Amino acid sequence: MDLLKSLLVSASGLKAQNGRMRIIAENVANANSTGRTPQDDPYRRKIATFRSHFDKELGAEKVELGKVARDESDFDTRYEPGHPAADANGYVKLPNVNTLIETVDMREAQRSYEANLNVIESTRTMLQRTIDILKS
Repeated sequence: MDLLKSLLVSASGLKAQNGRMRIIAENVANANSTGRTPQDDPYRRKIATFRSHFDKELGAEKVELGKVARDESDFDTRYEPGHPAADANGYVKLPNVNTLIETVDMREAQRSYEANLNVIESTRTMLQRTIDILKS
């Protein structure tokens, strides 16, 4: 694979992981969001998906952020009878966001982002050395 291809493939990975981190940040920001009334559902966790496709012009496989899926798992509940969103039994529906899972997902996305940055930096170094050799 030539060096330009590796740069473009890594750049697509950076963009995809950036989108993933934005979705995770949204989940964490809404981890305590409830509905306004007992009938309203609270925030529902979002899940980033990826899709790969062959770029004919580039001649390589690239990755991009796919559709954002909704986590259909059950909401948590907490007994809080004074809350405006409490049902007749005093329970409030809470988002299905687990901040521990979101933290682990964020760390994984960061590592993936860093790996793509390292590929770009290594490629840049190789290109610079090639230019230096050609100058000699």
